[in-house]
Amino acid sequence: MTEPDTLDHTIRALKQTQRMAWQQLADPTLTTFARRELRNEIKQSGAELRAYLQMVSERTRFQTRSMEGPAPAPGEREFRLLA
Repeated sequence: MTEPDTLDHTIRALKQTQRMAWQQLADPTLTTFARRELRNEIKQSGAELRAYLQMVSERTRFQTRSMEGPAPAPGEREFRLLA
């Protein structure tokens, strides 16, 4: 697997973890301790998810810049007169 595939897989897994934890949190038979543990799991996986999404965002931002090519130097701009 390539690195972007690994990031996508990790993001999907964290989203699934969040989904399952929220579903379990709705269970009325949970003890107070179990609810607290689930909320801690949701917070932790949410922080990890944000970090991975930030990585993906940074990658796509830098990829689009590199595809555009380097910006022209200040003295190398081309001006055209339109009549």
